[in-house]
Amino acid sequence: MDRYKILIITDAWFPQTNGVVRTMYNLGQKLQIRGHIVKYITPKEFITFPMPTYPEIRLSLNAWPKINKIIKNYNPQVVHIATEGPLGFFARKYCIKNKIKFTTSYHTKFPEYVYERIKIPINFSYRFMRFFHKHSQSILVTTQTMKEELFKNGFDENKLKVWTRGVEHKIFASGTKVKDFKRPVWIYVGRVAIEKNIKAFLELDVEGTKIVVGDGPQMHEVKRKYPNVVYTGMLNDKEIANYLASSDVFVFPSKTDTFGIVLIEALAAGLPIAAYRVPGPIDITGGTEIDSLHDDLKISALKALKIDRNKCKALSSKYTWEECAKIFEENCCPNY
Repeated sequence: MDRYKILIITDAWFPQTNGVVRTMYNLGQKLQIRGHIVKYITPKEFITFPMPTYPEIRLSLNAWPKINKIIKNYNPQVVHIATEGPLGFFARKYCIKNKIKFTTSYHTKFPEYVYERIKIPINFSYRFMRFFHKHSQSILVTTQTMKEELFKNGFDENKLKVWTRGVEHKIFASGTKVKDFKRPVWIYVGRVAIEKNIKAFLELDVEGTKIVVGDGPQMHEVKRKYPNVVYTGMLNDKEIANYLASSDVFVFPSKTDTFGIVLIEALAAGLPIAAYRVPGPIDITGGTEIDSLHDDLKISALKALKIDRNKCKALSSKYTWEECAKIFEENCCPNY
């Protein structure tokens, strides 16, 4: 296998906590173990300002022409543009101008997210997304369902490549109980935000205890409206693993995620998944012996309670960051 000098450009980076950051970081770690040289261009190298309605994301102000100099000086063999933000946009512009081949990835249902927040028509946003990814050699997408969905929205089917995600099994399979909550225990891990449809979880009419792990712009509102829920705030992976070990079912109310790394982390901890029959959950548990997905979240939750935890752990074993890195290698496009 050839060893490459790889450049990854991402507008999403630490201290953010989300699937894009987790994916890009773990990808880089595994690529280096496999012998590649990896460099990132992230918002940490630029002047930034908070994204309206999503202040955790920092948008870079002085990306051009600084980004040109970074790419030129590093002289990468492989370029991957991970996000459609300012850094991704100007890196794309530089690559096109200088005839440098690059790949991109589609992590987030951006058109649907934007519509949820500020009601920009979905078709308009998809036009921008098609424009952004048009010159990519390969567009890495999270699942087969997302590949089909993007194809229906005008993306080039031949460029769309399914790119899985991984789990730190040693961490998430070895959690210890935090305490004995009133059972059954239902847990959500993720951003507390409108696009995550978290109210569907909080309003779920079920017995037991509900736990929310994470933070976000709706936290103040939901704490006030749903005071009987256990709110932990942001936790590290080991702490999350302990709360998962203390729970019975992982509830994933989102209808707009493209994958949901938290799903396979929950499975690694032995938790069955309650979720809607939408992209992400469908691709992970749909059609398997632990499939409890349903258009009614309560029905899904009650079905999930009956699932064998060992079967959840078994399904999670096929998701590794090593496989994620291997697929990336197979679809990268070296320039020389």
